[in-house]
Amino acid sequence: QVQLVESGGGLVQAGDSLRLSCAASGRTFSTYHMGWFRQAPGKERLFVAGITLNGGHTYYADSVKGRFTISRDNAKNMVYLQMDSLKSEDPAVYYCAAGRVPGRLNWQYDYWGQGTQVTVSS
Repeated sequence: QVQLVESGGGLVQAGDSLRLSCAASGRTFSTYHMGWFRQAPGKERLFVAGITLNGGHTYYADSVKGRFTISRDNAKNMVYLQMDSLKSEDPAVYYCAAGRVPGRLNWQYDYWGQGTQVTVSS
């Protein structure tokens, strides 16, 4: 089992950057594919970015491609989401997720964090 705790959310201005972190418990972190999702009020939770076991492959939603970067440090049991050039459509609760298979769908992930709020002022 994996427990995930996100941090790093906050209030920023449009165009600013923010780095989210996700700390994972357990000694099996490196055996999980990791992903970031986000959910805006009244909307479904959507895929943002994913990274494979050893970080060799990353993939993104079109809406964030070129602005967001996902990375992981297996030695520290951490996964990160660097968000640059934040826009007015980026505010949401951002969730970290772990799964045995890589993917863009909610059901493909087995464990979820509690989320961290990102707010962007224009």
